[in-house]
Amino acid sequence: MIRKISICLIFFALCSCANKTDVVYFNNLKLDSQAMRYEPRLQPDDILLIFVSSSTPEAASDFNLIAFGSVEKNSDVALSQVRFQTYLINNEGFIQFPVLGKIKLGGLTRSEALAKMESELKKYLKDPIVNLRINNYKVSVLGEVVRPGEYAVASERVTLLEALSMAGDLTIYGQRHNVLIVREIDGVKTYNYVDIASSEFFNSPFYYLSQNDMVYVSPNKTRINASMVGPNTTIILSSISLLLTVVALIIR
Repeated sequence: MIRKISICLIFFALCSCANKTDVVYFNNLKLDSQAMRYEPRLQPDDILLIFVSSSTPEAASDFNLIAFGSVEKNSDVALSQVRFQTYLINNEGFIQFPVLGKIKLGGLTRSEALAKMESELKKYLKDPIVNLRINNYKVSVLGEVVRPGEYAVASERVTLLEALSMAGDLTIYGQRHNVLIVREIDGVKTYNYVDIASSEFFNSPFYYLSQNDMVYVSPNKTRINASMVGPNTTIILSSISLLLTVVALIIR
């Protein structure tokens, strides 16, 4: 009797083991390479830092507003401490820029926005050069990861794998086959599932994340079942163990 129960318990333990494909990334990966290009599209609530320069620095200064403080001429220290004005893209996709007025940058890629700004500035400047970056580029990683939270991205380009790495990677209880990415496009939220255990993930349109993407790693069955184990379950298991011990003593 006791032997049969032991065999059943061992069988149950073996059946509950995770399959290799549930925990290993990039199964059936082919050893080839391919070029991938990605540029983020500017969205409402993006905060942009835009700096304009040209062959006539005095004329370009009208397009570079200083947020606070003053600048002494010919002072490298003073220039390094300057904080230039940032620009918030409103809900309609526009920014309010000095001299140029309202310009719609929402929905454009970074290179498209640069081309548009330079085209407008050529009306006022000779050979204008525009530097533009997103000041609040960030992604959020939640769920079954080691360090869930919000992460700032300095490079304006981040892959899903890099975001998971910043969060300390998935725990052993995280589902690799159904990683949820919540993305907002033109004010509409989209919900997309990615299988990072599959080699096809590298061809996914969600290999690269967009700014403000939210990544959620859901728990696997082991974690869900473990969360259902409460004080009553512990008492029941202890009682069964005690009962089996008593039965073993009686049979002996």
